[in-house]
Amino acid sequence: QVQLVESGGGLVQAGGSLRLSCAASGGTFRSYTMAWFRQAPGKEREFVAAINQSGGLTWHADSVKGRFTISRDNAKSTVFLQMNSLKPEDTAVYYCAADPMYPLGATSPMHYWGKGTLLTVSS
Repeated sequence: QVQLVESGGGLVQAGGSLRLSCAASGGTFRSYTMAWFRQAPGKEREFVAAINQSGGLTWHADSVKGRFTISRDNAKSTVFLQMNSLKPEDTAVYYCAADPMYPLGATSPMHYWGKGTLLTVSS
């Protein structure tokens, strides 16, 4: 079973950038599709971006496409989310997730979850 710990959240001004990290342990990292989800206050958790096991394929929600980029370092068992041109509507708790059998292009919830890291974007 894999454990996931997110870091890098904080307060940033609109238009700024931030990079989230998620460190995995307790499992074979390279066997998992990894993803980021987010949950804004009063809203349901939503898909943000995912990356396949090798890192060769990524897919992003339309709301973040062109601004956010997911990547992974299998040697360090870490997945990243680079966020640029941040908007106040990006304010949310960001969750790292992992799944050993996740269809390419899927946006449904995954099997394993971190506890989340809060991003607040001020206007």
